[in-house]
Amino acid sequence: MVSATVDSEADILSNLNINAGDWPSNLVNNLCLLSPDQIELGKMLVEMGQSHLFQQWTDPGVEDDKKKAFFAQVAKLNSSYPGGLASYIKNARELLADSKVGKNPYDGFTPSVPTGEVLSFGDDNFIKYEEAGVKEAQNAAFVLVAGGLGERLGYNGIKVALLAEATTGTCFLQLYIESILALQEGSCRLTQGTFQKDIPFVIMTSDDTHTRTLEVLESNSYFGMKPTQVKLLKQEKVACLDDNDARLALDPHNKYQIQTKPHGHGDVHSLLYSSGLLKVWLYAGLRWVLFFQDTNGLLFKAIPASLGVSATKQYQVNSLAVQRKAKEAMGGITRLTHSDGRSVVINVEYNQLDPLLRAAGHPDGDANCETGYSPFPGNINQLILELGPYIEELTKTGGAIKEFVNPKYKDASKTSFKSSTRLECMMQDYPKTLPPTARVGFTVMDKWLAYAPVKNNPEDASKVPKGNPYHSATSGEMAIYRANSLILIKAGVQVEGPVQQVFNGQEVEVWPRITWKPKWGLTFSEIKSKVRQSCSVSQRSTMVLKGRDIFLEDLSLDGALIVNCIDGAEVKVGGSIQNKGWLLERINYKDTSSPEELRIRGFKINKLEQLEQTYSEPGKFILKPQC
Repeated sequence: MVSATVDSEADILSNLNINAGDWPSNLVNNLCLLSPDQIELGKMLVEMGQSHLFQQWTDPGVEDDKKKAFFAQVAKLNSSYPGGLASYIKNARELLADSKVGKNPYDGFTPSVPTGEVLSFGDDNFIKYEEAGVKEAQNAAFVLVAGGLGERLGYNGIKVALLAEATTGTCFLQLYIESILALQEGSCRLTQGTFQKDIPFVIMTSDDTHTRTLEVLESNSYFGMKPTQVKLLKQEKVACLDDNDARLALDPHNKYQIQTKPHGHGDVHSLLYSSGLLKVWLYAGLRWVLFFQDTNGLLFKAIPASLGVSATKQYQVNSLAVQRKAKEAMGGITRLTHSDGRSVVINVEYNQLDPLLRAAGHPDGDANCETGYSPFPGNINQLILELGPYIEELTKTGGAIKEFVNPKYKDASKTSFKSSTRLECMMQDYPKTLPPTARVGFTVMDKWLAYAPVKNNPEDASKVPKGNPYHSATSGEMAIYRANSLILIKAGVQVEGPVQQVFNGQEVEVWPRITWKPKWGLTFSEIKSKVRQSCSVSQRSTMVLKGRDIFLEDLSLDGALIVNCIDGAEVKVGGSIQNKGWLLERINYKDTSSPEELRIRGFKINKLEQLEQTYSEPGKFILKPQC
């Protein structure tokens, strides 16, 4: 029996033109267990210098299931990376060699301020771009990068299920879907379309978030969106690397499993390419793909005008950005021109931008200009790409995005790592491979309107130096109320200013708790048209508007007001409304008697008294309390 097995292995190796002495004996001994495809994968691993993976393999008949599981994992790693595992290892060796010698990725490049559009909320230019963007929305697809859990926030769920604000209990995923549906409806209305086009919505998930994202969608009936509009694309992890030779790392607890880690949100490009969705969208007449990340409750306030800029300026790549103070801890959108004539507009991380400018002859480095801000706008990782050129570029690269490696070396010799590393990629690095002729620009918005990410847990946020953003659940929620208050002020409402309060060790501005469904106010001109005569809202007030046709007419609010109405119901709200309202009550993030989604923001809402009215039939109504 042993002789037959040996003969079989010899035949296999002979057919593959392989000398048995070139292969690890432990792999040769187990060839009889493997399919032809698995043997080809084994051949690739050996040729790529990965023989160490088989050193501890047992003889056939022992742990055979684990050996087959190993090759199933290798097949998955091979198929999920553009060019396969061999390309991954080759790329890793090149990047690790550059890292070891300290190669500067910007060597030979000179930084300059790129071309872009700087918008001021509410002026004629802003309104013009907003209208253009809403019209164009029916030709767009939206892509949400949502591979992360909320552990860093002190929240055990997926981040998109976290409440954007506690007044209505709306989670981020619901806010995003309702915003896309409002754009879908508004686009049809503005273009006087005969039928409403469904805007595609893709969510990139991971092993950590895929099942739970699907559960949130299904248990909430997709928040009103058709299930056929939503596609989930699951991101796979990549192999870890043990040393500068890019030897793949084995799991320390399982000799038959390669250690893996996330590759980064840049995977969204290869997933879209390999899924075939991009060509489906192109054939359907779509023109734009909008990318955004998981916990920024303000972003859809900026999207209509930004999309309008892309359409008007014909940008192939439009990076959404905000005003940024010099040396602020966020990347800057920068044009880099190489000495050989190459030019690219990309995000440069803040800790690289300042030395890059100094090396290029700017003695002050990253400094504020006459506007009081850095001329290099702050990147917020929201991209608008023109679909046709995007497909052309990904076809050239196979969907691959420029990667980087960030090994933690044990010492200055840079010969060994403290722990295994891996290649990473970022969504915003897509423009790195574009030709100089590509039309790449940016759109700068007011920060209060466009950017309030939720990233830090209460303890970390409370340690942020004074004057810097907390980027917590507390600050993210307060930013929504602030933006809504400022928008209404711009529309002519007298909104009382904020008070300073401390929640979970963070001092924040507390504005009136004003919220509305996206369909009530998608654009500034739409909001302005729904505010009539003299209206006022006190600081302690709460106002929730759930419905498209709610008009505020000579309203004086001092308390809590909630208006719900279906499409077809038109409601005029006015008069003096005064009640005990809703109060914010402090809770400590360590207090486990409260739900963690409230603990991490440091308060709960005590609903003392409110005026709430629901209109569930079509018609015209007036809500005006009689004195």
